[in-house]
Amino acid sequence: MRVLHFYKTYYPDSWGGIEQVIRQMCVGTGRLGVTNEVLTLTRDRGPARIEFEGHTVHRVRMDFEIASTGFSFAAIRALARLARKADVIHYHFPWPFMDIAHFMARIDKPSVVTYHSDIVRQKNLLRVYSPLKRRFLRSVDTIIATSPNYLASSPVLKRFEHKTRTITYGLDKSIYPQPSAAVMDKWRERCGERFFLFVGVLRYYKGLHILLDAMANIDYPVVIVGAGPIERELKEHAARLGLTHVTFVGAVEEEDKIALLRLCYAMVFPSHLRSEAFGISLLEGAMFGKPMISSEIGTGTTYINIDNETGLVVPPDDPQAFSGAMRLLWEQPERAAEMGRRAEARYWELFTAERMAENYHALYRELAARHNGRRPAPRDRAI
Repeated sequence: MRVLHFYKTYYPDSWGGIEQVIRQMCVGTGRLGVTNEVLTLTRDRGPARIEFEGHTVHRVRMDFEIASTGFSFAAIRALARLARKADVIHYHFPWPFMDIAHFMARIDKPSVVTYHSDIVRQKNLLRVYSPLKRRFLRSVDTIIATSPNYLASSPVLKRFEHKTRTITYGLDKSIYPQPSAAVMDKWRERCGERFFLFVGVLRYYKGLHILLDAMANIDYPVVIVGAGPIERELKEHAARLGLTHVTFVGAVEEEDKIALLRLCYAMVFPSHLRSEAFGISLLEGAMFGKPMISSEIGTGTTYINIDNETGLVVPPDDPQAFSGAMRLLWEQPERAAEMGRRAEARYWELFTAERMAENYHALYRELAARHNGRRPAPRDRAI
């Protein structure tokens, strides 16, 4: 079984949430006998082919970018060429150029789309793109929603509900590095052992301005891990508010991130827009047994974090509610610890990479069998 993944960014160029999910899919299904390849765009002049954790990454030069959408004429040719050897094409939405490439490469293989997020911000682009988007989603065999919450709340997925099923993201805790004692001591000295932690790319929809506003009236330590397009803006906002108890540490190595996850008291995740479709770092917090605070935005964040069970869920864009939730967790450590234990139990029940890989492996076999005119075995139909 050969599967070709197609997405605009991937390792080693980018280490975001979707890239992490694709990585976990490739590693997990690879253990089940799937040969995975990833086709992606790159801005640098590095090698065109890289072997990474048991799968092959094909990198083609990006020609230009419009509204965060990378375009590459070489990618169309590469998609057509690599698809000839593949049994299943696995697309990762949204990426409008991908829809164009699908039709221009004349793909006729079984195809699945993991629908990572609605397009939320680019309203003008969406009006132009919508006819192509609908044609593309009609043309693929199966669409995957990443949580029942997102399937229920996305107008696009509701339109294609007849071909959509849910497979949640999963993480493999065993592939995360064990921080050395020296790394643990470094962060313990810098941050202490009782602090709130945010991890993620510093983008507009992450709601970090809400977190900073929430911190104006409380003095609990907060550590913000990550870099991104609004980093300077956020630091200036924190300075205006006089937030000396908020520490921006920038982007860190994976070992450092795990050390901070292990040391932190609780996770804060103030994303306030539907562009945050799931929240991989929120799930990482649950995996390490941390209580969580997130906002109700109708997406997978509230499938990970169940209010008053694994943490607290507050209304979006509400600094007072967010600071109230932080105060409650801080002042009730036994309750916070119990929420963390439930969060980790929920991870093991629903969100392991093994479970995700088994579901995708069954789907790939089902699609390939359908394409070859054979009825799949009963176990292949149950996702």
